[in-house]
Amino acid sequence: MNAPFRKSQTSSTTSLTVQGMSCASCVGAVEKALRQVPGVVNASVNLATERATIAGSADMADLVAAVAAAGYEVRHSENAEALFESAGKRKDEERRELRRDFVLAAALTLPVFILEMGVHLLPWIHGLIERSIGMNWNWYIQCALTTFTLFVPGLRFYRKGFPALFRAAPDMNSLVAVGTAAAYGYSLVATFAPGLLPEGTVNVYYEAAAVIVTLILLGRYLEARAKGRTSEAIKRLVGMQPRTARVRRGGGAVELSIAEVAAGDVIDVRPGERIPVDGELIEGESYVDESMITGEPVPVAKSLGSIVVGGTVNQKGAFSFRATAVGSQTMLAQIIRMVEEAQGSKLPIQALVDKITLWFVPAVMAIAVLTFVIWLVFGPSPALTFALVNAVAVLIIACPCAMGLATPTSIMVGTGRGAEMGVLFRRGEALQSLKNAKVVAFDKTGTLTEGKPSLTDFETADGFDRSTVLGLVAAAESKSEHPIAGAIVDAAQAERIALPQIASFESVTGLGVRATTIDGLRVEVGAERFMAAIGVDVTGFRTMADRLAADGRTPLYAAIGGKAAAVIAVADPVKAATPPVIATLHRLGIKVAMVTGDDSRTAQAIAGRLGIDDVVAEVLPGGKVDAIRRLKREHGAVAFVGDGINDAPALAEADVGLAIGTGTDIAIEAADVVLMSGSLQGIANAIALSKATIDNIRQNLFWAFAYNAALIPVAAGILYPEFGILLSPVLAAGAMALSSVFVLANALRLRRFAAATTGLDARSTS
Repeated sequence: MNAPFRKSQTSSTTSLTVQGMSCASCVGAVEKALRQVPGVVNASVNLATERATIAGSADMADLVAAVAAAGYEVRHSENAEALFESAGKRKDEERRELRRDFVLAAALTLPVFILEMGVHLLPWIHGLIERSIGMNWNWYIQCALTTFTLFVPGLRFYRKGFPALFRAAPDMNSLVAVGTAAAYGYSLVATFAPGLLPEGTVNVYYEAAAVIVTLILLGRYLEARAKGRTSEAIKRLVGMQPRTARVRRGGGAVELSIAEVAAGDVIDVRPGERIPVDGELIEGESYVDESMITGEPVPVAKSLGSIVVGGTVNQKGAFSFRATAVGSQTMLAQIIRMVEEAQGSKLPIQALVDKITLWFVPAVMAIAVLTFVIWLVFGPSPALTFALVNAVAVLIIACPCAMGLATPTSIMVGTGRGAEMGVLFRRGEALQSLKNAKVVAFDKTGTLTEGKPSLTDFETADGFDRSTVLGLVAAAESKSEHPIAGAIVDAAQAERIALPQIASFESVTGLGVRATTIDGLRVEVGAERFMAAIGVDVTGFRTMADRLAADGRTPLYAAIGGKAAAVIAVADPVKAATPPVIATLHRLGIKVAMVTGDDSRTAQAIAGRLGIDDVVAEVLPGGKVDAIRRLKREHGAVAFVGDGINDAPALAEADVGLAIGTGTDIAIEAADVVLMSGSLQGIANAIALSKATIDNIRQNLFWAFAYNAALIPVAAGILYPEFGILLSPVLAAGAMALSSVFVLANALRLRRFAAATTGLDARSTS
């Protein structure tokens, strides 16, 4: 069972958790620093997961030192559980700090904004201030409140922005820091040394500095919320590993830490316990729930020589097994690694944003410096003050407030609207990738099917009454622990058939069951080979059996009193919503694939009935990841829909992973999108919402960048030689604020989004 899943782990790949990154410029700085370390072949940094993946043979101390020199902090630990727990706590604390700082900044900024903008917009406020405190005290109050705003909740921008600037690697923190510091510094001069400024330019821009800090904090808080807990899936998987194992040592069983278990140890497992490591059963027998590995709901019978997998759950029996794989070699550990690697990979949209942001920040800084120099050299008298005013205008007009809000606000509104529709986007990145999906791949059990075995066929031979035979078969099966037996008993109970009492019962391993009623009637249920072994002729059911086989169902037979009485099939029925959803996807030109751990014949039969284009069957979690990669190569972007723990690696590897909300917690945590209602119709709504939200984000980004491209030259004074027009810093601040208002208002339009219920066409305002 384990052999196809095993993969050799390269020792030349190292992962680090990097703290303190806030934008694409940070990613570029860390990647550049790591790539300069001797021995590093390549380095890739993921902002969402805060994970750096380094290929090569560099020394760990050198890598940590390189990241530290770039201005960031590294966490490295072999203890995955402790690492993910600390990361989760740290991200929760970061969100709380951002929320606290935003609330404080907003409370301080509001009176500054009213005092300054009210004077310009509402004459009665101007008169009130003149009569009460006077304009000087108005500016003093603004100065005090703004100072507190910048150097308490806004201090984070200066602590990170100026050091990055001094390292010649400016990021968005640098632009915020320089822009707000310039506005604040200019205002201080206007307040306490107005004679240094030319006539007509004595204004304060405290509200610009305060508003910038407040809105950027809001953007950071929204981004922190949008990222979600990216490591929760791995943390839950790690939690599946038992902490102790009952190991035979020195003639007895002792409780040992899982870290002390070695290959070759004999381990005892009681009913209801999780199996601690991978191994081979040497004593006892039981049924084991392996749904976390196979995705199938039916527990698997285990007897002498059977393979057991760490993390799976023993059912009623007790057994002992010999450990064959421990620590990082277990299947559960490999699943954890695959989820971690898939989540740490970069999406195309991230690379595009990285490139845009990397040139934008230094370009704005360069334009501001160039503006200052040109006005200082060629500007009219007093050249110094004109140079300062226009350079400040450039920095304020180019402050990345709108850019900081463009994506997270659309993501928050879009995902909120999705939640109202029963579609939960756990990661904002899914909104980018889902709209481009060329293939939707489904897990079978619990996704396309109900996920619970049920009796589908029960045909009796001539001379036998169906209810009587079903009652006898259910009575015999009621003594068995096999899930198929449970499906037969449930069917009899649903039909309210009375079960006769059983006098004796025997389970024939690998064949079937044998029972005798208190009336002495012999009942035998099992596969065709069981019937052959007891001398019962089932050729009369040949046509029916062939039809069941063609449908991918394995026929079972019942013999009453030594005569063939019935042919039986238990299967997992297809969900009622499955056929129309697949038909809808086909109408939209999207291919449909099925990737399942089920046997090939059953999978092909279901695929044939549903019109599925591509089938990959009998695969373990590693095979599902390989199948997703093949579909990507052949068709393009892939969305994967699953519900089981075994689907977690595939959900993470796909461009977008969609989990059924009625499935396991691990699948939900590993997925990008969760269909909360469990209805596959949510896939159509999710794709439609993805299209509308990405269109909205593109509108926001276009406005943010186009607005800068258009107004930065104006702020630099390009209109002054011909028209005598200068863009005052106060107007620059107003334009900046309007750009943010536009972005927010545009994002809020997504609240009116509605998706068609029969397709993917969206009726939205985008």
